Amino acid sequence: MHGSDTPALEPVALPSYLAYFLRLGAFGFGGPIVLTSHMRKDLVDDRHWVSHEEFENGLALAQLAPGPLAAQLAIFLGWVRFGVVGATLVAGAFIIPSFIAVLALAMLYVNFSGLPWIQGAFYGIGAAVIAIMALGVRKLVVKTIGKDPLLWLIGSVSLVMTAVTEKEAVWVFLGAGVLNLLVRTPPKLPLQPSAKGFFPPWIVTGLSGAADRDKLWQVFGFFAKAGAFVFGSGLAIVPFLHGGVVNEFGWLNERQFIDAVAVAMITPGPVVITVAFIGYLVAGGLGACAAAIGVFLPCYLFVIIPAPYFQKYAKVPRIKAFIAGVTAAAVGAIAGAAIVLGRRAIIDVPTAVICAVSIVALLKIKRLPEPLLIAGAGLVGLALKNALF
Repeated sequence: MHGSDTPALEPVALPSYLAYFLRLGAFGFGGPIVLTSHMRKDLVDDRHWVSHEEFENGLALAQLAPGPLAAQLAIFLGWVRFGVVGATLVAGAFIIPSFIAVLALAMLYVNFSGLPWIQGAFYGIGAAVIAIMALGVRKLVVKTIGKDPLLWLIGSVSLVMTAVTEKEAVWVFLGAGVLNLLVRTPPKLPLQPSAKGFFPPWIVTGLSGAADRDKLWQVFGFFAKAGAFVFGSGLAIVPFLHGGVVNEFGWLNERQFIDAVAVAMITPGPVVITVAFIGYLVAGGLGACAAAIGVFLPCYLFVIIPAPYFQKYAKVPRIKAFIAGVTAAAVGAIAGAAIVLGRRAIIDVPTAVICAVSIVALLKIKRLPEPLLIAGAGLVGLALKNALF
């Protein structure tokens, strides 16, 4: 823990705070791994708008609660500075830019029978994103775990389990918290209890034509369940979505689902915004809204309801030790998720070269804009895909 040497917090106005999350949602590529690292560096290290302790509390709460990690962390950081109003406005600022981008791509996809260029672009973009993730994980580990041997052990175990199973299990985070609690503060005494027909056809039209009201409710219900019961980062939701969208309901085929995930990876903001793309393909613009509201509403409530109690008791030594353990496990899981994605993105020599060149560029060129790197990798990917395949 590094809370004792954290500089004094700088005052920040709500518009400036919202502007930061709007920019992050509009230009933050790489999913929860990179977005979490950006929030840590920008808000804690550079601007001093959030303390190290507040960030760790938010990361721990986001990891323990079901729903997308990056969005929940952003909502918590909005709450910790400006209460429920801040949490609500930050949620909108963080999510809306990527929602608009995905909505635009979904409209093109439906009207032009798919976007084959997405796969070519993702061939290069995926490798560049892995490079951004790798450096983001390194920064998170240094700042969050430091040189603590026990936290390194917890993080390493979590990394291996995530990389091997390709899942993030909540019991791992709970167990990590309990382990660190028992080691740091051995118990002396027992712990105290503490529309079709209702809407214009064009607004509900997806790949299979206009959807009716029952289909919209079905879309909302499924994605609300995904937001309420899937733990871990936004990447953890992908297998759950596949089971429902492709296997259970048959809304999309395998090719369309892969395209939906690719769209999420080439657009900024939280990866889980892929639900808006899927919702649009199923039931048009209202389907996209129903899917997005369904998946983000539970995670919003899971943050603002327990946040006051979580923050109130976070300084109690036992709770502090528990949070440190959970945070270490969360960082390990994030690193493990990067490995999982790396196995899928680095598939041959060209993608390995793109990843290596991206890492060198990020290390050597100070303040290299990530969107510029992503765009360049996408163009290289398109050229290579056309040349090689």
